[in-house]
Amino acid sequence: MRGQRSETHQLFPSGDWEGFFTYSFGPGVERHPMHCRLNFKLGKVHGTGSDDIGPFSWKGTYNKRMLECQLIKTYRNQSKVGYQGHVDENGIWGSWTIGKGDRGGFHLWPKDTGQQGQEASSASKKKVRSAS
Repeated sequence: MRGQRSETHQLFPSGDWEGFFTYSFGPGVERHPMHCRLNFKLGKVHGTGSDDIGPFSWKGTYNKRMLECQLIKTYRNQSKVGYQGHVDENGIWGSWTIGKGDRGGFHLWPKDTGQQGQEASSASKKKVRSAS
């Protein structure tokens, strides 16, 4: 499998992504920015990034047929956060959990979408609200 190129599906572009996570659901929730680099290849995704907590790495899977993505975000202190997301033209959106207690919402989109990311944030706000 060596030499296999990154994913070619338009909804799973490898490269720079940006977005946010929230600690709760509903209107007016505080957004915490995330910036990351993701690589999608053969149903697996990995990458690196940072947010207001610190630097982290990503590892997970994606499904082009079901348009779903499951990720584990691991911070340098080894704290792990599970992300369960749906994929559409606005990026990846869904919820995160830590163990069985803490949870919140998130939305990520490819950085090269520029202004489209701003519009996607509005759409995601509605989706994050409905995920609760």
